[in-house]
Amino acid sequence: MSIISRSLILFLVFQLSGCAFGWLNTTKKGENTEGWTVTQFYEQGKQDMEDGDWKSAISFFIALEARYPYGRYAQQAQLYVAYCHYKEDDQEAAIIAADRFIRLHPNHPSVDYAYYIKGLASFNDEKGIAGYVMKHWINQNMSERDPKASNASFQSFKELVTRFPDSQYRSDSIKRMNYLFNTVAMGEIYVARYYMSRGAYVAAINRAQHTLNEYPQTPATQYALEIMVDAYDGLGMYDLRDDAKRVMQKSFSKNEESSDITNSDSISWNSGKKYWWKFW
Repeated sequence: MSIISRSLILFLVFQLSGCAFGWLNTTKKGENTEGWTVTQFYEQGKQDMEDGDWKSAISFFIALEARYPYGRYAQQAQLYVAYCHYKEDDQEAAIIAADRFIRLHPNHPSVDYAYYIKGLASFNDEKGIAGYVMKHWINQNMSERDPKASNASFQSFKELVTRFPDSQYRSDSIKRMNYLFNTVAMGEIYVARYYMSRGAYVAAINRAQHTLNEYPQTPATQYALEIMVDAYDGLGMYDLRDDAKRVMQKSFSKNEESSDITNSDSISWNSGKKYWWKFW
């Protein structure tokens, strides 16, 4: 290779490198940050957060980590990126950023907050375009949707509650777990009702029984028993229909419904079983 060819290649490499890393010196607002200290990036990002300019805040925090990748400022910037994505209604990006922080800093004093943001991002069904369309255009509530996001949110909150009993986010996480637990249970009821509408009585009974076994002491259990009564009646299995009716009348004669999954004393069915949602 000639000297001229080598020189040309080196020139192109340096030019491309400049293009690739030039963004470090320019923010989304066009500000030149060359020579900025870590505190300047951090304070500007914080100011943008206070102003609600989430995109700009993200750009400053990302630039901070790229320029100063080590230390507490970089770690805090990673957390703020997750939070800003969440506030910007970019739930997927928020989850990715929170997961990254958890992976890089599993023993960080604020890792509980990363789990909290991750749970919130999956939890908030009204955030983002898809959630808005489902709620306001299709008029579909959370329990009628694919439970994947609800389960993911529940697991994030469960991890927080289990691993960090003294976390300031524990109380709110438990409340959200409670809501999610009931939501997933009602999702099973919607499926069972669909089977009923199609005349698939056996499938409806199986789904209702699954609800009773896996989601005891939730409002969904009453609906599950009602479905079983109607399904057995449709099959002409009147003895089983009457049994289900007696259980329903006995269980809900005083209109006692408990949806508090954190109260282990209230779980009376299958008391020896380890439920997927239990954390005590």
